[in-house]
Amino acid sequence: MAGIVVIFDFDKTIIDIDSDNWVIDGLGGTALFERLLTTMPWNSAMDAVMKEFHSQGKTIEDIVAILKQVPIHPRVVPAIKAAHSLGCELRIEGKLRILPYVDFLKAPHGCSNVCPPNMCKGMIIERIQSSLEKNEKIIYLGDGAGDYCPMLKLGPENFVMPRKNFPVWSLISENRDLVKAKIHEWTDGQELEQILLGLIASISEEEKRSISSAQLFSSDCGFQTIAAMHGHEALPRALPVRH
Repeated sequence: MAGIVVIFDFDKTIIDIDSDNWVIDGLGGTALFERLLTTMPWNSAMDAVMKEFHSQGKTIEDIVAILKQVPIHPRVVPAIKAAHSLGCELRIEGKLRILPYVDFLKAPHGCSNVCPPNMCKGMIIERIQSSLEKNEKIIYLGDGAGDYCPMLKLGPENFVMPRKNFPVWSLISENRDLVKAKIHEWTDGQELEQILLGLIASISEEEKRSISSAQLFSSDCGFQTIAAMHGHEALPRALPVRH
């Protein structure tokens, strides 16, 4: 099995909605959240609303109950499980809003792409890439503008799966040549499953062909070496010449 790392965004990729808004709406904090957004960035407003929920006696169990009702396409979970059973390493990057990956209040992350101030996923992808073996390949799935930067970081040996008609697709469509990885767009969970598992199968088949070719080349070289040695031994010995 080829070394494949599958990286998923969460909101509107694995699930079909924004989980922050879903929880806030479900717990009755919509008006407060919208008011806070006029004076502070998203993740800071989320933190403030969560503190308010806590003061009202809301519990983790209440949040879990709301999240269990999140709409998710019926083919997404089977796709993730199938990828895992095929030996892929799975990572989910995207739920880092309440506690930011980058403390932008102290210093910006410095990325010039369309990344949110609290997190540059391109930086995360670079760290993941630096930890991988040389021949491992990445498949990255996402929908939002924040998923554009990590897709730009991937080379032609990798694959990106942007969700069609979402912000990341619009950015890619402006100039597809900027994305060096192979692009495979999708629209819903059924297409996500078909394309993802198809890519995994294709990568695995390519690896098998490469291994077979390498073994054949090695065997052929060994045969030629043995044949050459046998041919050399078959030559008659030189007769001594008397003077």
